[in-house]
Amino acid sequence: MKKLSRNNRVSAITKILVENPNKVINLNTFTQLLNAAKSTISEDIVMIKKAFSALNMGRVETIAGAAGGVKYVVGVGEDECKSFAQELCQTMSDTNRIIPGNFIYMTDIMYNPQVIRKAGAILASHFIENPVDYVVTVQTKGIPLAFEVAKNLGVQLVIVRRDNKVAEGPTVTINYVSGSSGRIQNMSLPKRSIHKNSKCVFIDDFMKAGGTALGILDLLKEFESELVGIGILVDTIDTPKKLVRDYISIIDYAGINEDGEAVFTPSKLYR
Repeated sequence: MKKLSRNNRVSAITKILVENPNKVINLNTFTQLLNAAKSTISEDIVMIKKAFSALNMGRVETIAGAAGGVKYVVGVGEDECKSFAQELCQTMSDTNRIIPGNFIYMTDIMYNPQVIRKAGAILASHFIENPVDYVVTVQTKGIPLAFEVAKNLGVQLVIVRRDNKVAEGPTVTINYVSGSSGRIQNMSLPKRSIHKNSKCVFIDDFMKAGGTALGILDLLKEFESELVGIGILVDTIDTPKKLVRDYISIIDYAGINEDGEAVFTPSKLYR
C-alpha cells in the first residue's frame, strides 16, 4: 500500500477509533493498515487528541504496556447536552403527541437515529469512568437507546423479556410490582446472558415510579450481579415517590397542564 498523507491518516485513525469506542486498539493495527511508522502514527494521534479536546467531542487515551494502545472515550460537551435536552423538550411538547389516556407518543423519537445516537452518547458519558460489564434494558422501546449506550461503553447489550423464549434455553423469571399500575408483572432472562459478579447499567426510555428498574435490580441479584447505574431518557417528576434512587435522566415530564399541554423540561443536569 502506498503511503498516505497526514490528513488521510488522521481521517482513517479517527474513523476507526470513533467506530470502536472504549476499545483499546494497538498501534500496530494502524502502522500495518496505513503503512506508517509508530512515531508517525503517534504524532497523528496527538493531533486527534487536541482536536477532540478543543471541540468537547470526548477524548483519546493512550494505554501503556505491551497490550496497550489507544482508545476513544465518548464525551459530549455541556452546552451540546443542554441544547439537545431543550430541543427534545420542544419536540416532545407538541400537543399532537398527546394520545387518549394522557399518554405521550414517543415511538418515532425512540427510533430516530439522530436523537438516539446523541442521547446514547450523553447517557454513556455518565458511566464511562466506572467498570461496566453489561447494559441491560427491557423489551422493546428502550432497545435502540440501550444499544447506543452499550456501543459507547464497549460492552454487550442484554435484553430482559416479559415472557420466556424456548430458543433461549433455561431462564430466570421473577415477579415484580409495576410502580405505575401496581400490578404484578413478569420479567425473564436466560441463565447464560450474564456472568456472575457482573456490573450492569439499566437503560430505559421512560420512568414513572421506577417499578421496572426495581425489578431489574432484583433480577440481577438472581445472577449474583450488581446494578451500578440507571439512565433514563424521560423521567416523570409528578410521581412523588420513586421506588429507586441514584438514576439520571435527560429530560423531565411534569404531566399535562390546565391548557392541555404536555410539560417537559431539561433535567437538573442540563438546565
